[in-house]
Amino acid sequence: MNTFQFAVEQVFTGNELLCRQVVSVVDGRIEKIEPCDAEQNLISGVLTAGFIDTQVNGGGGFLFNTSPDADSLKQIAKAHQKFGTTAWLPTLVTDSLGPMQKCADAVAKAIKDPANGIVGIHFEGPHLTVEKKGVHSAKLIREVSEKEIELFCRHDLGKVMVTLAPENASPETIERLVEAGVIVSMGHSNATYEQTRKAIDAGATGFTHLFNAMSGLTSREPGMVGAALNSPHCFAGIIMDRIHVDPVSAAIAYQSNKNLMLVTDAMPPVGCEQKEFEFFGDKIIRLGNKLTDSEGRLAGSALNMMTAVNNTVEDLAISQTDAFNLASLNPAKFLGLENDLGSLAPGKKASMVLVNQSGEVAASWVEGIQVV
Repeated sequence: MNTFQFAVEQVFTGNELLCRQVVSVVDGRIEKIEPCDAEQNLISGVLTAGFIDTQVNGGGGFLFNTSPDADSLKQIAKAHQKFGTTAWLPTLVTDSLGPMQKCADAVAKAIKDPANGIVGIHFEGPHLTVEKKGVHSAKLIREVSEKEIELFCRHDLGKVMVTLAPENASPETIERLVEAGVIVSMGHSNATYEQTRKAIDAGATGFTHLFNAMSGLTSREPGMVGAALNSPHCFAGIIMDRIHVDPVSAAIAYQSNKNLMLVTDAMPPVGCEQKEFEFFGDKIIRLGNKLTDSEGRLAGSALNMMTAVNNTVEDLAISQTDAFNLASLNPAKFLGLENDLGSLAPGKKASMVLVNQSGEVAASWVEGIQVV
């Protein structure tokens, strides 16, 4: 049995910030959080729920699409754990059915090891629209088939998230997926506001990388962005790297819908010094924190979750604790994992991150296993 306790200066539970607390962990779960004695030595910093990233394409030099195996997933996990991510969805960008199945098999194996922090899988495509494909391959974009529905509905993958374009998947298909437990998010889409609303009515609950690769808000057509800002019960991922989204746009989104979720859309360079990598026959180049393909299009990011939190505090002028919830509590609710993750309380999994006064990760745990 993995049992330990420690005293920390501050604990953010998800609801309140507590000072001078002792956190006790038994068998991977929090047993109690209580005030400490005056004589106890305190670890400096604030302990908060571990960050949850629903969009991780790669890290540590590995791309999920091209490295669909449990060992590669372990290395990607380690790369992101350094920055506070304790739960995540390996994300497969648009591909053919064979690689999709291989990636699913890899997740089914890797998810058995709690230390990896994998809670499911995210299929970003292939049911998108060519007009908003970004760096996704146009020749692989297609309508939903029975084989893909069968794949999405597997029961050994944890939480399954699918990003699709409403114009390439009927409300009936969305409803069928949702009834099977699949989390449907919308993105890489040129859908109208009306099309987007029909998808929401069918059960879609998310928006993938808000503002990017989706129809914008205009005076006479609110588009997908307008639907996201006008749907307070839906969740929207946002890439706070100061490249994908202007801080002013991000602030407007936060004021409109508090269910924002920080995501990285991370590629292989996260957690290593990699400057370029191959992507579907193209070369992705890193310049600073910007990743672009040969045509200058954005190709994911080099963002990590701790940096996303820090950028959010500064750009949205919100408290650190509010930013923590965008990285933990909101994605936990989106995935239906709030009973175990996203906040700190007795009975919940001890997936936690200790952030020092400089806004850096000092330590992190995945289900009571110290990984940093």
